[in-house]
Amino acid sequence: MGCCSGRCTLLALCALQLVTALERQVFDFLGYQWAPILANFIHIVMVILGLFGTMQYRPRYIVVYTVWTAVWITWNVFIICFYLEVGGLSKDSELLTFSLSQHRSWWHEHGLGCLHEEASMAAGLGALHSQALMVDTGCALDHSYVEGLHSGLQILLALLGFIYGCYVVSVFTEEEDSCLRK
Repeated sequence: MGCCSGRCTLLALCALQLVTALERQVFDFLGYQWAPILANFIHIVMVILGLFGTMQYRPRYIVVYTVWTAVWITWNVFIICFYLEVGGLSKDSELLTFSLSQHRSWWHEHGLGCLHEEASMAAGLGALHSQALMVDTGCALDHSYVEGLHSGLQILLALLGFIYGCYVVSVFTEEEDSCLRK
């Protein structure tokens, strides 16, 4: 039996989502972004569930994955709004770190093409700690745009995953129905 194009495409999309989610998870761990770490972990589990459901012809697992992609799209729209400071959101708030650390996005301190300088110290405060704040100058791309591009890619992959998930579920259920009729 050959691989139908929708099923193979969904497998490829899930694999690509898994790779991009793992990459994003690494950078969120480096930046101590606890809310995105939890969301990425759940996303990774759901994508694995979608992979398993697609490989094993289990439409219920694909439905769970498909519903999750809608939630994942919503989360990434929130992340874009957060970093672009849409509405009352501020990227300087401790919302994503649960106020557990003073870190922000890893890309804030290690942006693309940025020159880093140690922040100037007030007189008499002593030596800088190992977590010294850095001042970015001359960045090729601001960290908020890097985070927005990451989220935009996640939205695109999730939207395609949603479409192909719905298609594969409909194909699987049609095959089950045709087998029951015979």
